[in-house]
Amino acid sequence: MSAGTMTDDECWAAVQRRDRALDGRFVTGVLTTGIYCRPSCAARHPARANVRFFADGAAARAAGLRPCKRCLPDDVARDEGAVIAAIAAIKGSEEPLALADLAARTGYSPTHFQRVFTRHTGLSPAAYARALREERARTALSEGARVTDAIYDAGFSGPSRFYDNMEGRMGMTASAWVNGGKGVTIHWAVVPTSLGDMLVAATGKGVCRLSFAEGREALEERFPAATLVEGDAAFAALLTQVIEAVETPAAGFDHIPIDVKGTAFQEAVWRELRKIPAGETRSYADIAAAVGKPKAVRAAGSANGANNVAVLIPCHRVVRSDGSLGGYAYGLPIKRELLKREIP
Repeated sequence: MSAGTMTDDECWAAVQRRDRALDGRFVTGVLTTGIYCRPSCAARHPARANVRFFADGAAARAAGLRPCKRCLPDDVARDEGAVIAAIAAIKGSEEPLALADLAARTGYSPTHFQRVFTRHTGLSPAAYARALREERARTALSEGARVTDAIYDAGFSGPSRFYDNMEGRMGMTASAWVNGGKGVTIHWAVVPTSLGDMLVAATGKGVCRLSFAEGREALEERFPAATLVEGDAAFAALLTQVIEAVETPAAGFDHIPIDVKGTAFQEAVWRELRKIPAGETRSYADIAAAVGKPKAVRAAGSANGANNVAVLIPCHRVVRSDGSLGGYAYGLPIKRELLKREIP
């Protein structure tokens, strides 16, 4: 049998933890009952000896099995179609769409549709729409559009709603963004660590850049009009916490504030990275599945590489499916050492 690129052991592990993120990647056939199920089926687990895995429902039916009436495994394709249709509706609407309206378009109840959408995208429909508006505004501002035009063209009802959404997430006002950080103060420092020189930069919201073997020029390239200040007392306290996180990552660092912004998919990936416990790793496929996009393994890798805050968003905890380290922006020796330090 083959369930795509997954081994039987990986499939069985997914069934045991009822992994919803892998629904649609394969189905579980139970030979004694003659049915096949989603990995997340809530029914009692069968004995391993009575289980066979199939790439999809068609393969299971060809083997003489019928779909489970409890988990409805053949509805996975319908769920995906509903999400695709909803995303198209959100992108094509000039006004925010209510959850009930989106659900009605798909034939699902609002509650069920919200669960389906969130499972597939990692965001609720409202959060997805908000992230899309922010991304449109950010793109328009970066391309030189007037702030007011960008606000309305992106779908915001007015400037106040735009600033409520964007300022807290971008760490600066819209005018500052379009002007390369004008009016924003970014404190920064390059400090020696056991892993080499480390650049740490922070806005008033939190750490916006953590990297190795970089300096002031990296910040000037991204925020050419920002005021770059080499630290103060408050920044020194934050810097101490960051250094401790790098030197002893197993101690945890969720308390350190960060100020990052990406696409809806990137942010979903970064949230999953922060959920990986110290001392553990996940594959790129695991991350893609966790954000509801099991086929977007390459995109998950790209989002991993787009991380601006190393260590604090622990992209070093992502490895290849075969267990090899894969890549790392700052070199495999640093990645290897960070992982080693997190082992209890």
